[in-house]
Amino acid sequence: MNEPTATESAAHRIEVGLTTLGDGFRDEFARAADEHALRAAQAKVLGKKGDLTQLLALMREVGTADRPRIGALVNTFKAEVELAFAARLRELAEAARRAELEGTPADLTLPGRLELRRGHAHPIAQVRDEVLDVFRDLGFAVADGPEVELEEVNFTKLAFPPDHPATDMQDSFWVDVARRGAASPARALLRTHTTTVQVRELMARKPPLAVVSAGAVYRRDDDVTHSPMFHQIDGFLVDENVSFAELKGALTAFARGMYGADAPVRFRPSYFPFVEPGAELDVGCVFCRPNDGSRASCRICKATGWLEVLGCGMIHPEVFEHCGIDPERYTGFAFGMGLDRVAMLRFGIPSIRLLFENDPRFLEQF
Repeated sequence: MNEPTATESAAHRIEVGLTTLGDGFRDEFARAADEHALRAAQAKVLGKKGDLTQLLALMREVGTADRPRIGALVNTFKAEVELAFAARLRELAEAARRAELEGTPADLTLPGRLELRRGHAHPIAQVRDEVLDVFRDLGFAVADGPEVELEEVNFTKLAFPPDHPATDMQDSFWVDVARRGAASPARALLRTHTTTVQVRELMARKPPLAVVSAGAVYRRDDDVTHSPMFHQIDGFLVDENVSFAELKGALTAFARGMYGADAPVRFRPSYFPFVEPGAELDVGCVFCRPNDGSRASCRICKATGWLEVLGCGMIHPEVFEHCGIDPERYTGFAFGMGLDRVAMLRFGIPSIRLLFENDPRFLEQF
């Protein structure tokens, strides 16, 4: 009797191995009590380091004539394993569902078993509440307004000229708002600043008024220091005989309430469409102040020793006229600031995007 050749022996060993694996995986699948055990049993057979992979190492010894037949046997074996796995997985799912339906109902009044960590306010919310508290102490009332605003409230009544860059379609998110009884939708947009609350308050109430508001605003900006959605705080005070002296007094008190009683404060002339004259408020750099106030290595203030905090100014007479207030009798001041910038400076946050990605690993640091 002739002895089998090496190639015939390799083919024979693969056939015997497939038969042995076929008997083994069915028993393993039948013994699997849950999905985790079932998947482990499948990986033991078909995984990268499974029994079949080790058996197929013999394929390089199989003769050319036997390879198609052995390959077909291997493919058939794999299909059988997959079918048996799917069938057993369905059985386990059905058994789990039956146990759930036929078992003792869960007592929903029992306390939870997982320990819930106590949350805290978002960094922006922390800064918002702190700023509002300072202005409440100064006698300002807190008001709110809609985020979808009419064009006339967002721009026209604030004395924005028609060709002002802020009115450009590329800087604003415009929306169609149906008007009752009107043939065309209203000209509306996502508000680009919270100064819209000033217009609404002036149109709804009569002076004297001291109001501050906070909320989200929207512009088409997107980089490390700008976001399409960000937060602002706006405020205003209107009464008879209000001057720039009251503006300086109120905002200096605010700056020192936020940054410390010894915080240096300065006002610089600046232009804003709805105030005249206009100014920007700077405070001494909180990072440099422990030194000489103008540390050459400070990247936050660029070695100037000052941080820009807000824009402000005396309310333009045209704004009063658009809102039905007599500009000959009343004067007032207004101011606005970006909450996100204040939060970034307060907590040393390098990118504004971090404030909106809601990553718990980042937020739990504050």
